[in-house]
Amino acid sequence: MEGQFQRGFMKSKHRNFLSAIATCLVILVVANSETQAQQISDSPKFQVDPFWPKSLSDHWVTGSVGGTCVDAQDHVFIVNRGDLTPKEKKNAKVSPPIIEFNQSGEIVNSWGNYETFPTRPHGCFVDYEGNIWIAGNEDAVVQKYTHDGSKLLLQIGTKGQFDTSDGTMAGAAMNSSHTLLNLPSSVAVDPTNGDVYVSDGYGNRRVVVFDRAGNFLRQWGRQANQAETDAGVPGVFLKVVHCVIIGNDGLVYVCDRLGGRIEVFDKAGSFKRNILIESKTAPQTGVGSACWVEFSRDKAQKYMYVANCGDEEIRILDHASGKSLFVFGRPGHQAGQFTNLHSISVDSKGDIISGETFGGYRVQIFRPIEH
Repeated sequence: MEGQFQRGFMKSKHRNFLSAIATCLVILVVANSETQAQQISDSPKFQVDPFWPKSLSDHWVTGSVGGTCVDAQDHVFIVNRGDLTPKEKKNAKVSPPIIEFNQSGEIVNSWGNYETFPTRPHGCFVDYEGNIWIAGNEDAVVQKYTHDGSKLLLQIGTKGQFDTSDGTMAGAAMNSSHTLLNLPSSVAVDPTNGDVYVSDGYGNRRVVVFDRAGNFLRQWGRQANQAETDAGVPGVFLKVVHCVIIGNDGLVYVCDRLGGRIEVFDKAGSFKRNILIESKTAPQTGVGSACWVEFSRDKAQKYMYVANCGDEEIRILDHASGKSLFVFGRPGHQAGQFTNLHSISVDSKGDIISGETFGGYRVQIFRPIEH
């Protein structure tokens, strides 16, 4: 009898113990769900404006949009590569390399000549003086133009001469020249002193800094291997240094595209932290996930926006923690979807502007949704 009582007591105790564990798990799941719901509710949401931009004039077709940028009047500039399909070459016209749109999506200016413009423009930046910067990827140059494109103000690098073992695009990357570049991808200009930061880029694996006159100041970075990338080794880049941007915090944010991370440095090149950009497809496609980064326009830049070109989506991160809060977009050709998402920019109203290269050949704008 006593044995039966003990067995009954132990079974009851066991049931109570399991019940307590189950209750704890439910509480944890609910708490976690509430936290995730809170994160999602705190994150800004966006919706594509399918009527922006307006129809291009005179049967223009852009080809790949190699970059987008925004000026102080919230005018959007797109950089076009003019790589039309054979059919488009017969029944359409290639648009100028640069098109400037107003907030309504109307063209207010266009400029550039494909005979003298960089062959494969990559990235676009408007500096604090309103000048337009373009990285000429396959020409190994960075160019600075007046706002209306009427004058070339500065060129860093020599067109057609690469920082390689033999001076050609096919040569081994040297990652060292003070005057030459090698497949640069983007530009950022420091508003405090005019220093020019270049992500250099597809051939080299460095961030190189010049003064406002184009004189070399410093550089950092080298080629990484997969083991170093997996270990989070700072200051090394896996194959493509795809973008560079300076935050309001004075730090430099660099896209290690195939490394799947944003590396953060001070302006001297001292490493601060990694922000990982996970991907569902990057290991299979080899496209990479950390393609472009931008910030919300509040002073603290509370949110980071990352163009995840591997997964064809824009990811919203908490700037301080680097945690992913919300994602929008998916592969496709309809409005709000992406085909070869390449770059993003943000205007003062918080709109996100995206540019797509081959297959997509377009610019889209996503407006914040009130919630």
